[in-house]
Amino acid sequence: MINDHKILAVIPARGGSKGVPRKNIRNLAGNPLIAWTIEEAQKSKYIDRLILSSEDQEIIEVAKTYGCEVPFVRPDELASDSCPGIEVILHAVEQSPGYTHVLLLQPTSPLRTVGHIDSFIEQFQDDQVKCSVSVTTPDKHPMWTFSMDEDNHLQPFFQGEIPTNRQQLPKAYALNGALYMAQIPWLKQNRSFLTVETKGFDMPPEVSLDIDSEMDFFICECIMQKAQEKG
Repeated sequence: MINDHKILAVIPARGGSKGVPRKNIRNLAGNPLIAWTIEEAQKSKYIDRLILSSEDQEIIEVAKTYGCEVPFVRPDELASDSCPGIEVILHAVEQSPGYTHVLLLQPTSPLRTVGHIDSFIEQFQDDQVKCSVSVTTPDKHPMWTFSMDEDNHLQPFFQGEIPTNRQQLPKAYALNGALYMAQIPWLKQNRSFLTVETKGFDMPPEVSLDIDSEMDFFICECIMQKAQEKG
């Protein structure tokens, strides 16, 4: 708890991942992927309760092994590819009454530490916001992106003059998937973490890897193994 914020942290982890099959319990630098999020969240000064939302029994058992509470099994209709992620979080909130705020911790952000989690919560409190999400500076600036038609003609997404010098580009941010937090009544009303009221929490690119492919998994494992070697 921080001041009067009673925080429910939710780790959503379904079994049907496509880009990296069974990624949530796949070994990453010595631990299942999901374990890195569980262990960092358990160190937080401010999280009042940490729970898992999953329909997959194997993921549930692994999470329990690492001390994560699993108070319910997610309904199958909330575990399909087409189910909006916000529905999973709202379901978890309904199953766990008595909290003022919900914190979403995706297990695909294993480089996120307790330091990031607690700093994020502190900024949320200091700014007195209704909703906040973590962001980072993207590799490629959005003003340097294009669409391409069936004849391979490029059309810039942004119209007008576009700077060719990186230093002239306006600062841009992208969601990094690591941290989402909102007042629960506000989230129930808006049914989204992203509105005009949402504020950003800037995280460095080097800790913002969101595992969505085999390449992401490989890069993350290299980073973590290198860090372990340095001790």
